[in-house]
Amino acid sequence: METDIEHLLFIYALQNAVKHDGAPKSGTVIGTVLGKHPEFRSRAREIGPLAGKVVAEVAKMTAAERKSRLLELAPVLLAEPSETHEHVRELPALEGAENGVVMRFAPNPSGPLHLGHARASILNDYYVRRYGGRYVLRIEDTDPRRVDPEAYDMVREDIAWLGLGITDIVYQSDRLDIYYDWCRKLIELGGAYVCVCDSERFRELKLKGRACPCRERTVEENLELWQQMLDGEFYEGDATVRVKTELAHPDPAMRDYSAMRIVNTPLHPRVDATVFPLMNFSVAVDDHLLGITHVIRGKDHIANTRRQRYIFDYFGWKPPVYRHYGRMGISGVVLSTSGMREGIVSGLYTGWDDIHLGTLRAIARRGIQPEAVRNAMVDIGIGETDISFSWENLYSRNKELVDPKANRYFFVPDPIEVTVEGAPRHEAHAALHPNDPSRGVRTLVAAGTILLPRADIAGKSMVRLKDLYNVKIEWDGEEPRVSYAGDSLEEARREKAPIIQWLPADAKLPCTLLRQDGSLEGFCEPPVAGEADHVIQFERIGFARIDSVEGGRVSAYFAHR
Repeated sequence: METDIEHLLFIYALQNAVKHDGAPKSGTVIGTVLGKHPEFRSRAREIGPLAGKVVAEVAKMTAAERKSRLLELAPVLLAEPSETHEHVRELPALEGAENGVVMRFAPNPSGPLHLGHARASILNDYYVRRYGGRYVLRIEDTDPRRVDPEAYDMVREDIAWLGLGITDIVYQSDRLDIYYDWCRKLIELGGAYVCVCDSERFRELKLKGRACPCRERTVEENLELWQQMLDGEFYEGDATVRVKTELAHPDPAMRDYSAMRIVNTPLHPRVDATVFPLMNFSVAVDDHLLGITHVIRGKDHIANTRRQRYIFDYFGWKPPVYRHYGRMGISGVVLSTSGMREGIVSGLYTGWDDIHLGTLRAIARRGIQPEAVRNAMVDIGIGETDISFSWENLYSRNKELVDPKANRYFFVPDPIEVTVEGAPRHEAHAALHPNDPSRGVRTLVAAGTILLPRADIAGKSMVRLKDLYNVKIEWDGEEPRVSYAGDSLEEARREKAPIIQWLPADAKLPCTLLRQDGSLEGFCEPPVAGEADHVIQFERIGFARIDSVEGGRVSAYFAHR
């Protein structure tokens, strides 16, 4: 028992020294141990001399040695939970939001949501929660070529997982008659015309700042052509409704942009129609009719904001308040919906939740919590500067949430079975959670033959088996000869013996730990079978979500360290 107390005193002395960048304080260390482990309070008098010895030992170490040792023995203590749970910072105020807001998240149902969608959806949700009001989910499905029928449900499932406070749901495909009506009104105002020019010919004229012949038609002629479009008398590419803008605009993309077009194939999964609005027209109409007060989106939409203002100006509508944030580069995962779909079809990816993808369902499968995604996106904020998404920040935010809940277990990858010569039969009692004694312990019985991680003993002459004892290792080529070397934790520290995980050879469960950079095969503790769909921590390896337990085998997805 003394070695357990001494071990705790040692790691909390390391923590105290690292935290304050100086020699540890004996009283603080003793108070921390007794506060976190009340089962030792009856032995408080015995702890004083042990604490003095441990504190003196830590005081002799360099700052780098203390941090390295703490990282090795108890990485969770590098930052106490109270220190890592920072308040989510407050984002800048929105102009004109004092009486509430109406905001929107407008995904296209081409596939499930990914981390790029998360930023827009969460930032808008943040302000609705802050100011009160309505949050509209607008499914922008007016391009049949970009609609995946299964994505309608996937998008709503992802939104439910994120916990967005959606108050209204609108499908643009249900609103085609509304867009048709406002298109007719725009033509009547002289703000739009029907163009039947060849697309290449129109492009040449636009680049030269010259009007196409269709621009000079009368309102009546344009209305007749518009009706012919609705009646199916034109085929795809034959006719387009264009918004009249400035032919001399310095940006050619602003000149007479398209508002309505014909799409004959593929057929839309929800409506029987061939005439569909383009994004800038439908968005402007919806933002007005749905009462959207503020729009937060990426600065890649700045040009779209300018296009949409033409619609607002023609109808005399007050535009929303716009905020455009900088681009967010996300490396390490696939985000292209078309690329993901191709990979799934070819068998490269197992599905939309494959851990190599950047979908929300993929990171959820790894054990990333929705609140962690939310906090990470609010940390990024709405600044205009382009940034790179920080996986480390997301993992840090997730660790704040899962660390207090995750039970601890041993996982031995690429195991080697050894017999520990001279070892007594020993029961190891390892805490399910180091900071929550109420959860109890796991009992592992070492009866001589055990499993060790091959990579962790390679080249070592001594290691300490966590919560068990020390072993010496002699090498005959690549074959280790392992012998019992006593229980002294002090000796293990003196020999700089690493502490490693292990398993009894007769009490193990096959386990696959799936990671983005390759899977690890090995064995884990049998109680892990009861942790399906929970996030646990494989000690010395990291946090993982137990995905399934089938046929006596555990499948786990690595989250992060």
